[in-house]
Amino acid sequence: MKKTKLLVLSVASLLTFGAMAPAITSQAAVKTASTSYQKSKNKALYTYAKKMMAKNRTGLSGKTAYIFSKKAYKTTGAAAGYSDLLVGLKGHGYKFTKNQKNLVAKNLVVNSKSTAADLATAIMGLKAVGLNPTNFKPAGAKKSMNLVSQLYRQSMTKQTVNVQSQSLIALSASSSFKRPANAKFTKASLSNAIVKTQQSNNGWGYSNNLATVDSDTTSMAVIGLTRGKTNSSAVTGAITKGQTYLKNAVYPSGSYGYTFQGKNTPNANSTAEVVIAFSTNLNTLKFVNNSTKANQAASSLRAMLGYVNKTGSIKGAYSQLLGVGQVNLATAAYQQAQKKHSVYTLN
Repeated sequence: MKKTKLLVLSVASLLTFGAMAPAITSQAAVKTASTSYQKSKNKALYTYAKKMMAKNRTGLSGKTAYIFSKKAYKTTGAAAGYSDLLVGLKGHGYKFTKNQKNLVAKNLVVNSKSTAADLATAIMGLKAVGLNPTNFKPAGAKKSMNLVSQLYRQSMTKQTVNVQSQSLIALSASSSFKRPANAKFTKASLSNAIVKTQQSNNGWGYSNNLATVDSDTTSMAVIGLTRGKTNSSAVTGAITKGQTYLKNAVYPSGSYGYTFQGKNTPNANSTAEVVIAFSTNLNTLKFVNNSTKANQAASSLRAMLGYVNKTGSIKGAYSQLLGVGQVNLATAAYQQAQKKHSVYTLN
């Protein structure tokens, strides 16, 4: 498992990589994902994601588990990465059935002890399937809860940048989400807190220091700041610098990954997170299926889709829920961005 990141959305899925980048032959011109290549890979991926949802399983072969189960996941009621699966499916136009909505509603665990990360994940997941996180009654509870208000009442001072970014994304998912009078922060103040932890190399680290800077955490920060829509010069400048870090962090294969003990580990999830980050801002959308460095053999979109097997599963994924969930979310983010829409707008 990748170090000790605490994420959501993406999120726990950013922790568990291990797939090496598919081999891509270097050539003068960057290898992009053609329309037909995208269509083929996206179809297999989306089909696999739909089947996981229909079966409520974290994969379709090998050792799998329930995605939603209060018994199996006592503090959350769902497996890590579930919100990425739900948001990605919605982004591709999937219509959740009544039974699937009930499955989510009766299993999700939220209460007064829920963490900021768990609240943010639940807000995104509930909103994606068409349920109301501002008036949600967990199974067995005596009264409904407003998860948005509860998240606003969480202290963000000592949270990691991943949790701060995750919270900002969740609170920006709908224009109907209102900040309560007793909130401990605003989206602007949370954005400024994220800006303050940007490191000297323009990236963000999962432990808020230079030694732990990577593309996953930097992508989360860029997405969060973009979605928070605080248009101060400090915030917009931080976004631009973060995008510069990401453009330079790409591996020659077009993939992204992390470095541990001097070894680079390209993987589908890291690459997907950057694709989402570049798709969140129209100014960087062009980099998704193009190069950002002179020695780049393939676009990040091409490299990411190279991890998709014919079955739609993800090569080397620690869990298909994490792998398929995030890559499918990335393809939805890219497609929605081309329509000038964000996959994270869940109105």
